[in-house]
Amino acid sequence: MHFKSLLVTLASCLAAAPAMLAAEPWASTYQPLPSVPTLIVNATILTGTGQRIENGSLLLSGGRIAQIGDGSGSMRGDDAVVIDAAGRWVTPGLIDVHSHLGVYASPHVKAHSDGNEVSAPVTAQVWAEHSVWPQDPGFNRALAGGVTTLQVLPGSANLIGGRGVTLRNVPAVSYQGMKFPGAPHGLKMACGENPKRVYGERMQAPSTRMGNVAGYRAEWIAAQKYIQDWDEYARKVAGQATGGAPVAADGEPQLPVRDLKLETLAAALKGEILVHVHCYRADDMMTMLDLAEEFGYRISAFHHGVEAYKVAGELAQRGVCGALWSDWWGFKAEAWDGIQENIALVDRPPGGCAIVHSDSEEGIQRLNQDAAKAMTRGQRAGLDIPPERAIRWITANPARALGILEQTGTLEPGKRADAVIWNGNPFSVYAQADQVFIDGARVYDRNDPSRQPVSDFELRQPAEARP
Repeated sequence: MHFKSLLVTLASCLAAAPAMLAAEPWASTYQPLPSVPTLIVNATILTGTGQRIENGSLLLSGGRIAQIGDGSGSMRGDDAVVIDAAGRWVTPGLIDVHSHLGVYASPHVKAHSDGNEVSAPVTAQVWAEHSVWPQDPGFNRALAGGVTTLQVLPGSANLIGGRGVTLRNVPAVSYQGMKFPGAPHGLKMACGENPKRVYGERMQAPSTRMGNVAGYRAEWIAAQKYIQDWDEYARKVAGQATGGAPVAADGEPQLPVRDLKLETLAAALKGEILVHVHCYRADDMMTMLDLAEEFGYRISAFHHGVEAYKVAGELAQRGVCGALWSDWWGFKAEAWDGIQENIALVDRPPGGCAIVHSDSEEGIQRLNQDAAKAMTRGQRAGLDIPPERAIRWITANPARALGILEQTGTLEPGKRADAVIWNGNPFSVYAQADQVFIDGARVYDRNDPSRQPVSDFELRQPAEARP
């Protein structure tokens, strides 16, 4: 290659250098577990697309969903294992958009408290994945609850807490072996009382809500300057190569200093990292939406949002999801005005994106039951919410918020074969996951102890010693 051409190519790469440098380290090493073609028949299937199929069939093959339909056709899988799911229901694998498994691992000892880097109000340079302990028994308990994918986030002490990571819920020695291939990172932000309390009590900024906003703005301004510096460097290199734009006075462009914090923020401004915001009050959400508009980034989801129902139309219009509890409220002043119809009301407007999330190692085991509570409260309020709509709150909608909807979250041909067979209606207090599939592999079976993963740190009696 001609030298000038090489420099031009290099310059075009350097224009995106901060994002490139941030994306390459600690790449996913996830490999799907071995699987065999599996044909599930006679099931009630909720596809996650708004469709309900009675007496349905689902073919999983090669780690993908091969076919789906009602039982009237001649769906066959060569040499497929056939599962008769008569009386049972099938859904996409559940997705938790807000988890702290692995970073606040069980047992709850100080050595496992790795979720909050409470050393400065802005710690965008840290990555939650570097705190994930894959041996956390909570992953196995979540799998038994039908959870196939989850986003692990930093805690909510800081204005900007760092990067979250999306994981496949499979046993692995390292977090890289769980990391969802190609899933974008999430950027964890927090508004309202949390950061102003944590740092205000230390007699430092921020100590007020206005201090919060001033802190965000200063960091986004710095990130904009960081992008400009790298872009200007790339232009100078390109100009040097082509004889166009002038270079630095000494004849050589000055390479900008790499900054890990600004690197993350720059990637968020470019849309390469998705922004997730811990936020309770409706007025705080509106402030954060205005902040995003000022600096040109988009918020993927507000988390917790007990007052999200007050701004449901605004969220839908702007394409922002509400990741919410079904009924947790009133535990502090800014969470006092919550209602149990919150999720249903956020879901109601055209384009609404309601999500049921856990935020705890207990809740992640029962996402389907939390969705059932939210569905029932909405129905009692007069809203038409059938199961085929509500299932999206724990499948398709979190996949959308995580930027992975093209790969998972619904049962459609070509997507990853992530599916759960339930012993009955998943919106029942008695519902249990019988079998769980990730990329077509049967990773959990309630009736097969060999398909019930156990952490090295879980005590387990041998079968012969049980009474």
